[in-house]
Amino acid sequence: MFNHNRGLWGYSGLAEDGEPLTIMSHGIGGPSAAIVLEELCDLGLERAIRVGSCGALADSLELGQLICADALSGADGTSQALIGDAPLIPDRQITELLAAQADHSGLVISADLFYERGTERIERWKASGALAVEMEAAALLAVAQLRSIRLGVLLMVSDASAGAGARLEGVALERATERLGRAGLAALLASG
Repeated sequence: MFNHNRGLWGYSGLAEDGEPLTIMSHGIGGPSAAIVLEELCDLGLERAIRVGSCGALADSLELGQLICADALSGADGTSQALIGDAPLIPDRQITELLAAQADHSGLVISADLFYERGTERIERWKASGALAVEMEAAALLAVAQLRSIRLGVLLMVSDASAGAGARLEGVALERATERLGRAGLAALLASG
């Protein structure tokens, strides 16, 4: 462990290929995630993968499945403040590597609210073809674009819907989280 500032844990060491690897938590929401990525860029970061959880929007998703975000829509304040309505497109090579290990690939929404009140926005997101909703990826992609780094997004379905419904827990959550981390690491190593 090399960091625990702001209560965010960071680990650094060597990956299986002998190259430096840092695993850093970024807290909940775009503002916190953007700060962490900016500071990692200041330390020389060139490529990254956001691994995390999401709520299902598409009925075809099952708890524990992995989603590769091949496009993002920023319904959050941070990405909007950073780049407005500019397209949020993850790094192509990293995305292809992540998609090969994911159960689904597609559009993901980033929002500021975990507990979405009402269904109007959720129904709009579903109608747009979005697979899932999460809270940090759009902000991270906005920073990545501004800082010219390569970034991909891999998510695990932890909630059956946006902040509601069944949740992945216990051993099933541990197994899915381990699969998520291994898939992200494999893609990161292959993208070098």
